[in-house]
Amino acid sequence: MRFGRYGDILINSGKMRKKILISSGCGVLLFIFVLSCNNELIASLVSSSIEDISCYNEPSTFYSLKSFDTKDTKRLAAGKNIFFHETSCFDQGIVLNGRQACAVESAAKMNPGMNIYLLVLSNMDFSNSSKDLIKHLKSYKNIHIKRIFMEEYVKDTPIEEWWASNVLKSSRWPRSHMSDILRYLTLWKFSGIYLDLDVVVKSPLEKLKDFTGAESWDDVAAGVIGFGASHLGRQVADACLRDLKKNFRGDIWGNNGPGVITRTLQKICATKYARDMTSKRCHGFTVYPPSAFYPIHYKMWKEYFDSKNKTETLKVIDKAYAIHVWNKLSHSEEIKVGSDVPYAVIANQYCPKVYNNCGKIF
Repeated sequence: MRFGRYGDILINSGKMRKKILISSGCGVLLFIFVLSCNNELIASLVSSSIEDISCYNEPSTFYSLKSFDTKDTKRLAAGKNIFFHETSCFDQGIVLNGRQACAVESAAKMNPGMNIYLLVLSNMDFSNSSKDLIKHLKSYKNIHIKRIFMEEYVKDTPIEEWWASNVLKSSRWPRSHMSDILRYLTLWKFSGIYLDLDVVVKSPLEKLKDFTGAESWDDVAAGVIGFGASHLGRQVADACLRDLKKNFRGDIWGNNGPGVITRTLQKICATKYARDMTSKRCHGFTVYPPSAFYPIHYKMWKEYFDSKNKTETLKVIDKAYAIHVWNKLSHSEEIKVGSDVPYAVIANQYCPKVYNNCGKIF
């Protein structure tokens, strides 16, 4: 069948439209792919633009919390210390929410023989909205809430000059990376245990020495770390702080937290994966399995907020020393006080004062 010149034009134009549609479709897919690969970059550009860290360099005032007395060697040298850090700056007073306060209370409740330190960088006092929770925390005699001033805190440490070079200026997530710096710096200065503020402690930790936990059989995490006063503990603490200084990257989220302990243990244990980091291979350092501190993987974080599978979830976390609730992912998930979701059940048991005095929403 012959269509003539007009028919040829129609056919050619149809082919052209098809090519344009295919090209456009490929372009859209490529754009989506680029966005998906760079969503961390986009998030970082947003978050870093609103993260105020000016308080890190502001000296204490009349209204500031009492400074952390690093010369209290009798208490600190014993090594029976658990440290939390709050690295945010505030305009109207320090805000500590119920879940953060729960982490601190649970550590104090389950470890009455240990000193629990909440160290903050802000040079303010607590906000009115947080003072009631702070009152309940202070009812525990082993909880100490103090302010640290970085210019003094880094003195006579391997990172003193490095910190003075304004290293956080290049960070996309300065508050998070400040938390990374502080956990390794604090455990270099004092033996003890560091905990993230989105954990709930379920068991005594006093007997745990020189350890960390794996979040999967491949990956070591940095949300729970313990460096004791032993030669091994001091050796690992020093190696971590020096790795942080050498390999700090402001453009990679996890490079300075889990990345530090992972690289350090890979050298000490002479193996790449957490599953192979046995105490024997690591010269006495213990890498606990995910069930110890991260029984619910971060991809399954909603299990902590799901009442339908409550029984199974509580069974999974039953033997854990502590649970990590993945605040970065779960912070906007609301919990009504009195509900029967697993997180609420655990909070009611291990941080009862905070849980029952935080208002209607936990």
